[in-house]
Amino acid sequence: MSIYRNAVWFMKGLSEYTKSGYEAAAKHFIPSDLEVNVTGRSFMITGANSGIGKAVATAIAKRGGIVHMVCRNKDRAEEAKEEIVKESSNENVFVHILDMSNPRRIWQFAQKFSQENKSLNVLVNNAGCMVNQRELTEDGLEKNFATNTLGTYILTTALIPLLETSEAPRVITVSSGGMLVQKLNVNDLQFESGQFDGTMAYAQNKRQQVILTEQWAKLHKNIHFSVMHPGWADTPAVRSSMPDFYEKMKNRLRTEAQGADTVVWLAVSPAASHHPSGLFFQDRKPVSTHLPLAQTRSSQEEEEKLLKSLQQLTEKFKNGSL
Repeated sequence: MSIYRNAVWFMKGLSEYTKSGYEAAAKHFIPSDLEVNVTGRSFMITGANSGIGKAVATAIAKRGGIVHMVCRNKDRAEEAKEEIVKESSNENVFVHILDMSNPRRIWQFAQKFSQENKSLNVLVNNAGCMVNQRELTEDGLEKNFATNTLGTYILTTALIPLLETSEAPRVITVSSGGMLVQKLNVNDLQFESGQFDGTMAYAQNKRQQVILTEQWAKLHKNIHFSVMHPGWADTPAVRSSMPDFYEKMKNRLRTEAQGADTVVWLAVSPAASHHPSGLFFQDRKPVSTHLPLAQTRSSQEEEEKLLKSLQQLTEKFKNGSL
């Protein structure tokens, strides 16, 4: 089955996820969707100092939004902020330093941000990592899971009360088409058994993000949730984490702005909010979260178990018992 999934997915990727796939899809875009002024609206973007996150932050700043950049490295964040302010002529760009693999710090940051800010209209969960060797954080968590799944879960759930009191709130999570080759595995969330594969761990995390988005949409009706695939884009993360893939595909990869396009559309366009909450998007269109005949659908019990596991971990870190 994994051979079938990977083969079908790669052929789909060559057709849809490349630069030519974006250019074909863009012929059907409605330009006025992004002709939006979002002055006064507040946006938080994780991993905003490079790649897709920086492209999203720049696009929103150009449209007048208040941009909160959540980044791990202070020097790179401040440098990116200067570039965004210069390019957008928007001074309302703020840097917050946070490691998205540290659950306790994420919770504390979200609580402090909620106390100091009256509103947050849009949260963009963009930060992520692909660590190719099994590595533990200082809290003993597998690093991919800690960053991509638990970090995203804690930041989102901690900010939901603030989002719910804000006007027309949205949450967008940057997933990956790689999740199409993975079925949810709730029995080994931190990849403790078998041979570790960083690419598959990442894809599993991205499947988990899709399921979390669907579950959040059911639980919080007044927030518009969406999750998306940016396609295969030429970003620093792809170059460093997937060097072989990059070398083979570098002439066919999307630009950072092309990868960011659907995130920006989901964050600012009125048209995006007309779609039901909880959907998975690619090139401004909702698409299936499963490949044909791939047997990747999970049961309600498995999805509830994922939520319960993340809730339990969050409570332990909140209460200081881990």
